[in-house]
Amino acid sequence: MLVLIRGAGDIATGIALRLVRAGCRLVMTDLPVPTSIRRTVAFSEAIRLGETTVEGVRAVRADSPRAALELAASGVVAVLADPEAACLAEIHPDAMVDAILAKRNLGTRREDAPVVIGVGPGFTAGVDCHAAVETMRGHTLGRVYYTGSPLPNTAVPGLIGGYAGERVLRAPADGIFTPCREIGDEVQAGDVAATVAGEPMVCTISGVLRGLLQAGVPVRKGMKCGDVDPRGQKENCRQASDKALAVGGGVLEALLHFTHRMED
Repeated sequence: MLVLIRGAGDIATGIALRLVRAGCRLVMTDLPVPTSIRRTVAFSEAIRLGETTVEGVRAVRADSPRAALELAASGVVAVLADPEAACLAEIHPDAMVDAILAKRNLGTRREDAPVVIGVGPGFTAGVDCHAAVETMRGHTLGRVYYTGSPLPNTAVPGLIGGYAGERVLRAPADGIFTPCREIGDEVQAGDVAATVAGEPMVCTISGVLRGLLQAGVPVRKGMKCGDVDPRGQKENCRQASDKALAVGGGVLEALLHFTHRMED
């Protein structure tokens, strides 16, 4: 099965890991300048670096839809700089997953592929997708909706190690992002993780920097640019999160559900 995944951040990468290990061929799309925070577990890094590996699965930047199809056929995850998914017409996937996580639908239609799955708020199963998958942490995380929609966005990050919004680092101003630390560094409350236009982006809790935007990216004030994990386990920086894998499991369920229905 050939699957196109819109988005290649950490949640989309967790989905990709589930699908590639289940035997799917994958093409992913993202921005020409990715804004993934958890870069060490995001296949979007292939756009920036040419290739990257997450949990033993290799992803390579493709410069055209044809090249992406060739990479996917070889077992490599292909990643295209194509935020509008213009490649859709040439790739003709068996299924498409919208994992942009924009909190709203940016143009995905149920007619885009034989199976279309929306991830997170903004999608309604049976209307703009065949199924939608819950991304809200809690009892329903990873649940598949074959009718209805995932829970609406609350703008409050999920609770990790007793902290929610405190663990998120946001740009203090508009400007160019300049990191002062690296993903995996131990930090203390009050440490400066980066600067924007000379303004410091300060850690409010202690832990390990699990995510940090790359240098040189234009950001706007309040934009999420980093993530401190209060559990302090550096190995978490190199592994897909429980949330990403739970969502990936939901996507895999939905794909198998509709594939079996089409075969009957």
